[in-house]
Amino acid sequence: MKNVYIVLFILIGKCIAWGQQNDTTIIQPKLKTTIFSGSVGLTNNAFSIIPTFSLNSPATLTWLSWQKKRWSFDPDIRLSLDARKGSMVFWLRYQVINKKAFKLRIGAHPAFNIQLRQILTNGSTSEISQLRRFIASEIVPEYQINPRWKIGIYYLQGNGLQKDGPVTSHFVNLNTTFSNIKVGNKMKMAIIPAIYYLNLDGYEGNYFTATGRINHNVFPIFLQGSINKTITSNLPGNKDFLWSISLHYHFRKEFIRVEKK
Repeated sequence: MKNVYIVLFILIGKCIAWGQQNDTTIIQPKLKTTIFSGSVGLTNNAFSIIPTFSLNSPATLTWLSWQKKRWSFDPDIRLSLDARKGSMVFWLRYQVINKKAFKLRIGAHPAFNIQLRQILTNGSTSEISQLRRFIASEIVPEYQINPRWKIGIYYLQGNGLQKDGPVTSHFVNLNTTFSNIKVGNKMKMAIIPAIYYLNLDGYEGNYFTATGRINHNVFPIFLQGSINKTITSNLPGNKDFLWSISLHYHFRKEFIRVEKK
């Protein structure tokens, strides 16, 4: 009988220990992280999301991102120095797949494009800034081949909400990224070449574009340059070659909130 009590005592003790362990697991604090990041910069010529289009003048560049779990809100603002032309895009994005090797993102946005337009009033010509409205959606699959090399496809479908401008656009970009290329002891470089197809209200074009970026390992600044070369195109006003160079300040901040279950 004494042995039975001993066995029961041991079993009860183990059950209490297991119960305490499970309770400890339940009350472990849960961390919720919100990431705020972005960059601000200056450029001699602001490229659009579609590199065929640019402001053809010096501009300010502001890219912001609020990210929580798989959702992010990403404003993208590019304005000439006098703020008379440019674009304001407000992306809402969702990371559908977020694996180490393969990622898939979808997104949608309202956008506002500001362009200069000449009007005739009482026999005289004047120049005004006209605001045009757009909505668009994107699909972005990416595959990470190794830590320094990835390939991806970017598809953007846009719609203009007014008749005096582009109405329907399709943009398909095939790109690859070579990153973390050492340049000396304290600098790294990334190169992003791409070819893309653009269909704008039935007009078509094929292009080559490339972006190079150099950043410092310590200071949060980077230098970026981009080119865009026409292969074939029948788009009205198409330019054979465009280039830009820009200097950016990058920042990133994580906000962690502790919640108990």
